[in-house]
Amino acid sequence: MSFPFVKGHGTGNDFVVLPDLDGSVHGELQPSVVAALCDRRRGIGGDGVLRVVRGRFDGGAEWFMDYRNADGSTSQMCGNGVRVFVRYLLEAGLVEAAGAAVPLPIGTADGVKLVSFCDDGEISVDMGPASVGGSTVVSVNGQRYEAVNVDVGNPHAVAFVDDLAEVGELAASPYFCGVEFADGVNIEFVQRLEGGALAMRVFERGVGETESCGTGACAVVAAAAAAAAGHEGAGHSTYTVRVRGGDLTVTIAADGHVHLKGPAVLVAEGNWRG
Repeated sequence: MSFPFVKGHGTGNDFVVLPDLDGSVHGELQPSVVAALCDRRRGIGGDGVLRVVRGRFDGGAEWFMDYRNADGSTSQMCGNGVRVFVRYLLEAGLVEAAGAAVPLPIGTADGVKLVSFCDDGEISVDMGPASVGGSTVVSVNGQRYEAVNVDVGNPHAVAFVDDLAEVGELAASPYFCGVEFADGVNIEFVQRLEGGALAMRVFERGVGETESCGTGACAVVAAAAAAAAGHEGAGHSTYTVRVRGGDLTVTIAADGHVHLKGPAVLVAEGNWRG
């Protein structure tokens, strides 16, 4: 098999973008092929695959982001991925830059997301509301933490720690006892910094520890805002989230929607020969 690809990343969270405007790639994209594409020694390398699909979808979206984790499993949403996806659409001449007044609708497995191009070159995504509630115990390297459950279209368990260094290596998924996470959960460890910023490390289900996670950044902000206010959905607030790959800006708007803003960069293109 052979098909073109583009490589991009958002704060180090990297993806293989597969343009599939005629649908020819879809039949080839078995889990084993996705895993081979994402293999960092024998493939292109990436935390996931973004297949670019054209059509007519709910909410007026012309484009659909078909997202797969690095192990070939599917996921409902990827916040860094949708920014890279839209950067590809823009640089390929398939869409025009849209400001906040006229956002670009993008179809995802978690519904339509509205995307805006910012004056500073970054991209902002309205991720919709986050649901905060319940808790899960997670364990890593002999340490146990109480984590807050957050849903941002996909599931997260957010554990606040005094120092991220205490978490140690995340070579394997931390143990979690939440029976509601039959398909796994993304686990974030968060340290509160001066000035209201948050530092985060993340173990993504189906991938491993990544340089960044957009939905994870949204989840930790939702958890932090809920803890600060004593309840979910407490007005407008903006946080800087520092991940290993850079900084993301997350805002909870007055309507409860979470907006994720950050860079998206395309770095290479070529032809995959499987």
